Amino acid sequence: MASIKDVAAEAGVSVATVSRVLNDHPSVSQEARTRVLAAVEALGYRPNAVARSLRTDQTHTLGLVISDVMNPYFTELARAVEEEARALGYSVIFGNADERRDLQDHHVRTLLDRRIDGLLVSPTDGGSPLMLDAVRSGTPMVFVDRWIAGVDVPVVRADGRQAVRDLVAHLHGLGRRRLAIIAGPAATTTGRERVEAFREALRAYDLELPDDHIGQGDFQAESGRRATERFLDLPEPPEVVFAADNLMALGVLDAVRARGLRIPEDIGLAAFDDIPWFVHTDPPITAVAQPTRELGRAAVRALVDRIEGRTPKSVTLPARLVVRRSCGETAPERSTS
Repeated sequence: MASIKDVAAEAGVSVATVSRVLNDHPSVSQEARTRVLAAVEALGYRPNAVARSLRTDQTHTLGLVISDVMNPYFTELARAVEEEARALGYSVIFGNADERRDLQDHHVRTLLDRRIDGLLVSPTDGGSPLMLDAVRSGTPMVFVDRWIAGVDVPVVRADGRQAVRDLVAHLHGLGRRRLAIIAGPAATTTGRERVEAFREALRAYDLELPDDHIGQGDFQAESGRRATERFLDLPEPPEVVFAADNLMALGVLDAVRARGLRIPEDIGLAAFDDIPWFVHTDPPITAVAQPTRELGRAAVRALVDRIEGRTPKSVTLPARLVVRRSCGETAPERSTS
């Protein structure tokens, strides 16, 4: 493997000149810069990123801690983060919290020990002292999708309230009145927000959300299955179940089919977080779609701005309703904006 001394010898310049070229220092002449870059290309030289980081105090590495890598929403989000970071000259190290605060904190601690330049986090809840300490110590950080209330960190997220209102209006138009929700964890901002948005949307039509029509989930399929079984055991089961994420929607499908029932003939299903395989179920699932890739890209740009001394603002993008056929629809697929 070629060394920096080999590059200097090939280009006929000093090692210091090679170093200045690699660090884009303005004091190097164009002729010397051209010779050095040609030597780098000819020898296949790759700078030692660790050694360079010790000199510049930057590693050009970002950390990303996501809530659940098995959730297709977060998988797509992570891919968008990696693509945008690479385009801006950064690498990404991922950590999967698996919806557990202890794992989240383990990954945050490990990433900070590796001297990342900044951290993107989708918090599992709002009570992590380690996260708060990292913010207070000046670690560049951006919250994505979820956030911790009262913490002065830019937040990149989708606002699903209008899309949930559109969903309830859509269901009301279909004649559906008994509606239920499977909520995410109350410790998460998204878990609370989606229930509040659903309840608010129902009030606009003078519809109630009884306690027995609220299932407490944890953004995992099994919790969706258990909540749906309880709904189906009610004297008057709900006409439509709204699952507050895609994995809990999968649990709804499992519970309904295990009883030999059909969607939407026996019970309707809608979900928050549209994902590609929803179009392949029978019937295709009506869902609230978040602009996942745009969120990932915006989160990286905000974090890089913070790392480079700029002051990024929080970003909120609208979600939209995608109407399919899982609630008794007969019209072709459409979306609201």
